Amino acid sequence: MLKKVTLAMALGAFAMTGSLGSAEAKVLKFQTSSSAGSFTYKYMTEVWAPKLKAMSGGALEIDIAPTRAIVPHRETISAVKNGILDGDLNAVAYFSGLDAGFGLMGDLIAGYDTTDQMGMFCMNGGGKEMLQKLFDKYAQKGIHVIGCGPFAREAFVATKPIRSVADFKGVKVRSPEGLASEVFRRAGAAPVAIPFSEVYTSLEKGIVDAADASAYVNNESSGLHKIAKFPIYPGIHSMAVIQMVINQKVWDKMSEQERTILDVWYLAYSNDIRRASDLEDRKLVSRDKAGNGNVTEVIDWTLEERTKFREIAVGAWKAFAEKSPLAQEAYDANIKFMKEYGLLGPDF
Repeated sequence: MLKKVTLAMALGAFAMTGSLGSAEAKVLKFQTSSSAGSFTYKYMTEVWAPKLKAMSGGALEIDIAPTRAIVPHRETISAVKNGILDGDLNAVAYFSGLDAGFGLMGDLIAGYDTTDQMGMFCMNGGGKEMLQKLFDKYAQKGIHVIGCGPFAREAFVATKPIRSVADFKGVKVRSPEGLASEVFRRAGAAPVAIPFSEVYTSLEKGIVDAADASAYVNNESSGLHKIAKFPIYPGIHSMAVIQMVINQKVWDKMSEQERTILDVWYLAYSNDIRRASDLEDRKLVSRDKAGNGNVTEVIDWTLEERTKFREIAVGAWKAFAEKSPLAQEAYDANIKFMKEYGLLGPDF
C-alpha cells in the first residue's frame, strides 16, 4: 500500500513540475520581414512555429505575421516596445535611419564569406550584445534581444546582366536603406529604398533594374525570376541579419524554463532555416543552369570583381562607423571578431 501511495505522489509531482502545459498558453504575436508567399515564411510558420508549442507542452505558442501585416516594416521597434507586437523576426538593417550602428549590425556588406561566420559573430562573438546596446538606447530598455543572424547569402536579381562592378553604373537598384545603399551608390548604381513586398512590381514596372532581394529560393517563390532573368549567385553582397527580439515586460514575466525554451527554439530554428534555404537555393540554381527554369543566365562573379566590390564596401564600413558612437562600436565589434576568426589580417 505504501509503495502505491509513494508512486502516486511521485506521478503527481511530475505532472505539476514536468510540464508547462497546465496553464493557458501564452500566444506570442510576432511580425517578420518575410512576405507571406516566400519559402522562409512558410518554413517558419508551418515547420517551426508548431515546434515551440510542442517543446513547451502547449504553454507557449508563436503567431508570426508576414511583413507589414500589423505595422510597417520600419516601425516594429516601436510596436514591440509599446506592446502592439510581443516581438519581431525583422531585418536589422531596416532601422539604419535611427542609427548607423543598425546598418553595420544589419549587414556588413561583402564582409563575411559564409552565413555561419556571421551567425557565429551574432551569437558567440559579441554581435547579440552589441545589438542589445542599440535597443537599450532606442527602445529605452524596453526590448530584449533573443538572437540574430542571417538565413542566407542572398542572391541578386536583375533584368539585365551585371557581370562586374563597372556594370553597376547607372543601374537602378532596390536596396534597403543604410549601408547597402551606400555601397551600391559607391559602386556607381542608383539605390532605391523599397520593401521586399514591393520588389516584384517595381521590377515589372521598370522602377528598378535590379534588386538586393533575398535568398535565391525566396526570389524564385516570389516570382522575381520571371521578370529579372539574370540572377547573381552566389551573391556578391548581402547576408541580411534577422533579429529575434521580444518586449522586455513579456520576457520578464516568463519563467526561467519558458525563457530557456524560447532561447533553444531560436537557436534550433535559425540553424535549420539557414541550412534548408541553402539546400533549396542549390537545387534551384542547378535546375536553372540546366535551362529548366525561367532564368536566362545564372551569373557568378569572378574573384577579381568580388574583390573590387569588397574594397568599395570596406570604404563604406569605415564611413558608416563615423556616423555615431554606437556605429563605431558596432564596426569595432565586427572587425575584432573578423580578425580573431582570420577573415582580416592583424594590420587591417
